[in-house]
Amino acid sequence: MSKVFFRSAAAISAAILISACATAPNNPNANTDIREAQAKSEAQAESYNENEVVAAISTHLGVTSESAASAIERLFKERGRPTAYITGEEGGGALTIGARYGKGTLWMKDGRTAEVFWQGPTIGFDVGAEAGKVFTLVYGLEDPVNVYRRFPGVDGSAYLVAGMAINYQAANGITLAPVRTGVGLRLGANVGYTSYTKKRSILPF
Repeated sequence: MSKVFFRSAAAISAAILISACATAPNNPNANTDIREAQAKSEAQAESYNENEVVAAISTHLGVTSESAASAIERLFKERGRPTAYITGEEGGGALTIGARYGKGTLWMKDGRTAEVFWQGPTIGFDVGAEAGKVFTLVYGLEDPVNVYRRFPGVDGSAYLVAGMAINYQAANGITLAPVRTGVGLRLGANVGYTSYTKKRSILPF
């Protein structure tokens, strides 16, 4: 009786071990999936969500939360979550040929900050003048030092939403989306560029 019992127990144990070995590799990419999920979570932790950007734009530009939400809705749909943003002030003007100057602070999601100056010429169907605040969403920036470069304007990207002017600038995998409001919004199919620098420059070129 005992021999039969032990034989049955051994058979059951062997069956359980075989079953475990057979079903263990159900998902050969399980570790990969976990790593990808962790990487995605870390990437989101290093970027601003929509509520954070709405609050920041509303505070800096002095607009309602509803207006700020309307302005960035399209940005989030097209570009996703920004890794940084720039708050600042600028002034400029144009009559076909013009210039723009500004100064602000770059705010990275991880807490790093940097002072930023920008200047640049504008050429094209662009008439008007403005002086006011600007809030720039920054995409694809991992190191603050990489913002110091020339960013050409993206042709045809300018549009108005909720009384705010928005357009795209891009270079080397980094995209900037300035959101402007102020006296005399300027919008036009200009082909200018903007240089972001560590120090103020008198010449816009």
